[in-house]
Amino acid sequence: MPLICGVDEAGRGPLAGAVFAAAVILDPAKPIAGLADSKVLSEAKRDALAAWIKRDALAWCIASASVEEIDKLNILHATMLAMTRAVEGLSTRPDLAQIDGNRVPKHLPVPGEAIVKGDAKVAAISAASILAKTARDAELVALDARHPQYGFARHKGYPTAEHLAAIERHGVLAEHRKTFGPVRSWLASHQGQLF
Repeated sequence: MPLICGVDEAGRGPLAGAVFAAAVILDPAKPIAGLADSKVLSEAKRDALAAWIKRDALAWCIASASVEEIDKLNILHATMLAMTRAVEGLSTRPDLAQIDGNRVPKHLPVPGEAIVKGDAKVAAISAASILAKTARDAELVALDARHPQYGFARHKGYPTAEHLAAIERHGVLAEHRKTFGPVRSWLASHQGQLF
């Protein structure tokens, strides 16, 4: 049987923080119950499943592309870079990477297949979505500890009313994505100063 890894990302839409991706090769001998698209799971369920995936998967890797890379490459290309890094980082080389969405990264080290809504259809992609989401959430909780006035632990960097108000009040951080609309317009009206 070919070895297949599932690949998914987390954090394309937020205004702050890295974009994360994960690649997972599940062990058919150790099925993991309850895998689903990370967006439909509670935080507690995601955290429990992430620990289970890390323990029982044949191989897994979490990778990211930085805020600087997002601003330099654009979010799509930075996401593809994070996905490529995740597949490259696997301890076992898969025969095929099944990727959530409608694009396969150009520089993937193995053949790739894009599956629209794959995080709801393919267990390995669901597992990857859970690892990517929990890793990104952990980064934003750490960012919240450094800059509590922005509320990152609550909104995870998404452009909520609370987050936009915090940017207006406290300014833009180094961790904000400078090419994203609300951040870009704040910088344009404040001569590009960072806090």
